[in-house]
Amino acid sequence: MRKIKWGIISTASIAMEQVIPAMLNGEFSEVVAIASRGIAKAEKAAEEFKIPKYFGSYEDLLNDDEIEAVYIPLPNHLHVEWAIKAMNAGKHVLIEKPMAMNSQQAIELLKEAEKHPDLKIMEAFMYKFHPQWIKAKELIDTGEIGTLKTIQSSFSFFDDDAESITNSKEFGGGSLMDIGCYSISVSRLLFGEEPKSVMASIEYHPEYEVDILATGILEFENGSSSFFCATQLDYTQQAQIFGTKGSIRFELPFNPPDDKPSKIWLTKDEEVTEIEFEICNQYTLQADAFSLAILEDKATPVHLNDAISNVTVIEKLHESQTSGRRVNIQSE
Repeated sequence: MRKIKWGIISTASIAMEQVIPAMLNGEFSEVVAIASRGIAKAEKAAEEFKIPKYFGSYEDLLNDDEIEAVYIPLPNHLHVEWAIKAMNAGKHVLIEKPMAMNSQQAIELLKEAEKHPDLKIMEAFMYKFHPQWIKAKELIDTGEIGTLKTIQSSFSFFDDDAESITNSKEFGGGSLMDIGCYSISVSRLLFGEEPKSVMASIEYHPEYEVDILATGILEFENGSSSFFCATQLDYTQQAQIFGTKGSIRFELPFNPPDDKPSKIWLTKDEEVTEIEFEICNQYTLQADAFSLAILEDKATPVHLNDAISNVTVIEKLHESQTSGRRVNIQSE
């Protein structure tokens, strides 16, 4: 089967460090072009990865007829704008998470996507494609840990750089948008439903006005998820899933290594079973899954509604902090 020809819009670090190297190893994806706001940056990136074409503007890349799909790792406030431009140029679109700045923007993008039924569009939550999460979901759904009751997770790092996009309110920064979105997403995935209500305790940076520490509780029909995320805290990432008859613990839930096996531990009847997964790259798996959806003209692995729901929870957590109370999430 042939490979989908990809263009990369931006030389953002996530693209340079993770996604482009991963796509270059894809079974169904190849990177044929990259664009930056300046031709020199684009040329340097193209040279580094031996990408055939480079452009000094995003528009020029979109105007290239050879490119079938684009990956958008731009700052959050530019995601929707460039996704719409890409679709209007006839390109399939993979957008870095979070897809939009808010639920209203996300809904607008969905409506725009519906005008292009021949094009595929998806939010890039790479963890969903890693075998460790697929296995964890399977263990829960088959009752291996009994009834899922609660999830505990965290993700944090330290970044107090005033120039960092993470610390820019205008660009959609903050810990919830950047990394808390993972805990929210895995909770919704594992429970298989939307939370009924949320509660939050959030600390905002006095100067940057972005959330730098957020603790959240998501309340589901028959259980809960509690998590914290932070952008000015010592580095950590962890996830543990508890059921009535067992539990699952991850070694590295969100950024597992791509150069050695990943591990999770299933505890049941006081017996711990280590489950090891073959070496893989979740970004490669994501690109190939999306490319295959294009090649086979099938639905994308994840619908845009999922992205709308995730950013809605983020909004409700901020609302909870502002109001000082539990906030219900209205079902659509």
